[in-house]
Amino acid sequence: MSDLNLEPLRSALRQLAPLGRTSLLPALHAAQAIYGYLPEAVAEEIGCLLGVPLADVSGVIDFYSLFYRQPAGRTVILVCGDPACGLGGADAVLEAACRHLGVAPGQVNPDGAYLVERAPCLGLCDHAPAALVGERPVGDIDPARPADWLSESAPAPRNRVYGTVRLLTANCGKGRPTTLAEYLAAGGYDGLKAALGISPAAVIGEIKASGLVGRGGAAFPTGVKWEGAARSPGQPRYIVCNADESEPGTFKDRLLLEEDPQRILEGMLIAGYAIGAAQGYIYLRGEYPLAYRVMVEAIQEARQAGFLGEDILGMGFAFDVELRRGAGAYICGEETAMFESIEGKRGFPRLKPPFPVTHGLFGKPTVVNNVETLCNVPGILQGGAAAYRRYGTEKSPGSKLFCVSGDVVNPGVYEIPFGLTIRQLVYDLAGSIPQGNGLQTILFGGAAGAFATPEQLDTPLTFEDLRAAGLPLGSGVVMVCDERRDLRDVLARLGHFFAHESCGKCYPCQLGTQRQDEILRRIAAGEALPGDVERLMDVGWTMSDASLCGLGQTAATAVLSALRLWPELFEPGIASVQGRARD
Repeated sequence: MSDLNLEPLRSALRQLAPLGRTSLLPALHAAQAIYGYLPEAVAEEIGCLLGVPLADVSGVIDFYSLFYRQPAGRTVILVCGDPACGLGGADAVLEAACRHLGVAPGQVNPDGAYLVERAPCLGLCDHAPAALVGERPVGDIDPARPADWLSESAPAPRNRVYGTVRLLTANCGKGRPTTLAEYLAAGGYDGLKAALGISPAAVIGEIKASGLVGRGGAAFPTGVKWEGAARSPGQPRYIVCNADESEPGTFKDRLLLEEDPQRILEGMLIAGYAIGAAQGYIYLRGEYPLAYRVMVEAIQEARQAGFLGEDILGMGFAFDVELRRGAGAYICGEETAMFESIEGKRGFPRLKPPFPVTHGLFGKPTVVNNVETLCNVPGILQGGAAAYRRYGTEKSPGSKLFCVSGDVVNPGVYEIPFGLTIRQLVYDLAGSIPQGNGLQTILFGGAAGAFATPEQLDTPLTFEDLRAAGLPLGSGVVMVCDERRDLRDVLARLGHFFAHESCGKCYPCQLGTQRQDEILRRIAAGEALPGDVERLMDVGWTMSDASLCGLGQTAATAVLSALRLWPELFEPGIASVQGRARD
């Protein structure tokens, strides 16, 4: 290891080093790109350059699943194993890839060329089963033909966008990023111009009047959040775009990131003006390499055109954006864990209160908004709150992006106004269930969601109606399972996901997700033990009541939903359960 040439690393980190610890994740990404992994000599050098103790550098490396301490193979292949890909045959894909390359899962093949691993959701659910080959996404994989999708010539999956309105997705569907010139020609940055023509308080008033709420899952009123940060004492203030889209079944933000990046930047600019912030951060999940490249170019393009930087549009407003790439940690989608990651730490969630609007990134007032939320903002300022409210319902105004996957003819992102029913989305728009199979259930809201039954198909897709039906809107996941599916396998994959992604900071989640995973795997194998139902319920309610953050608090939501609907799934001695959905 003493013979390792560290000069390329020192050269690559020359600009990052003065920024200190907050540059730790970018430095680790840069180092891994040079050496292929992060040996101790590299970690020690990074620590010296950034002024971070080696123990802290090592702790960060070990926390994130996309950083490797040992040689990881010249190409890392991540095969998604979460529910949507599981329905599509993910296990067969993983086995075929390993067999074709002569390697066991999680190991490097003999010549050091490949590492094949099972991965959490890659955000390619509409192309299930899917994988990442290096930084090349592949989808709609045929397990019987591994040579085809492992080949460099394998085509990249094309985004599928549908719906009855095109407010947020007007520039999507071309299969490539919208350029700045195209964005401007379609009215881009007119919302920013309108915002800069009125006071920050008036901008916040317009957002509040629109009724816009967060689209990342929490559904908190956006204008109220902005107002809280604007009124909080202290400078600087920050805007953080949460682009860490890691919820299984969710891929809507990837569409916007890859095909309409300037809309995201415009939304951040308007938010920054409204709360008095001059700096923004985009925290982008590490498994979105194409989106990362697109956003790098979009930021450069906007900066060169004068939409980022000093004196924007000659209005005396200054705002710039820094792009941060995550490294494989679902917990970093939680806002305070995201702050920790941006600050160069392990992504452990913080205790709340205090809340981010008063004590957020670097301890300063911070607004965190989801990608889809920010993409609503330019249109609201351009056309006004009243025009925005012409879509949707009184309590759920505007449009919503739904991620439809699983057993439907046309999986993809669907933009529809709030108020259409589940039946209209799944049967009329998404083409129904293939091969005339019957519907068993729909998982709403993602891994932290709940199951809908066929009797609920006429429920309107609004916050209020879904809430009344006991279904979370969440991040817009609509994962369809037909009558052939064994739901115990779906639940086992959800249990594995939460056990893998728990950060371990709080005991209820750390232990609870492991116990839940063990019980669900027993049940899926037809080896349920007497008392497993009671154990699942006890573990689930304990996690919900006592966990520190939303991951643990919702880790059992889908399981408890299934326990209520289909108790027979969990009974000992049942070898196979298919098509047993009941009210």
